[in-house]
Amino acid sequence: MPTSHLLYLHGFRSSPQSAKARKVAARVRAQHPDVTWWCPQLPASPREAMALVTQGIADWPRDTMAVIGSSLGGFYATWVAQRTDCLAVLLNPAVDPARDLAQSIGEQTGWHNPDDHFFFRPEFIEELRALDAGPLRQPGRLFAVIAKGDELLDWREMTRRYAGARIKLLEGSNHALSDFDEHIDEILGFIGLP
Repeated sequence: MPTSHLLYLHGFRSSPQSAKARKVAARVRAQHPDVTWWCPQLPASPREAMALVTQGIADWPRDTMAVIGSSLGGFYATWVAQRTDCLAVLLNPAVDPARDLAQSIGEQTGWHNPDDHFFFRPEFIEELRALDAGPLRQPGRLFAVIAKGDELLDWREMTRRYAGARIKLLEGSNHALSDFDEHIDEILGFIGLP
C-alpha cells in the first residue's frame, strides 16, 4: 500500500533545510502531491521532540504512514516505528545517542544556520536513554542505509542494531550520505512512493 503520510526526522544540529530532507520533500511534492509531508524542526530536548512528533502524527493512519530519519533522526524514527508499526527508513541511524552526545553538552550551533544557537542540556542524555526503543518488533518493516565511510557512527554497530531489517551497506559514502541521489529511488520505493 502506498504511503499517504510521510514524516522526516532530521539529525542533531540539523534542520528541515538538510539536503536529504529537501530532496525528499521536492520529490514527494513533484511526484506524489497528495501525500501529507511533515518535516518539523525538532527541539533540542529529546522528550519535547518526541512529544511534538507524537502530537503531530496522532491522527495519521498507521497502516499508510511512514517515517524517514537521519542520524539522531534515525534513532527517533525507530522509536516512532516501534510504536506505530509504520514503515521506516533509517539513514546512518544513531544507535546509542545518549553515549555519543554526552560530549556535546553545552552551547551548539545549527548546521544550516550558524546564527541558530541552542543549549544541549545534561538532562537530555537521560531523555535519550528513556527513548531507547528496545529490540526491533517488526524488523522487516525497516530499511537501513548504512555507510561504511560514516565518519561519526560505526557502521558495524548500526548493522548489528538493525539485524533482520533490510540493509543497504555502502562501501564508502559518509555520514551525510552525500551520494543520496543514488539511493533516493530505492528509499522511496520501499515506502511505496516510486
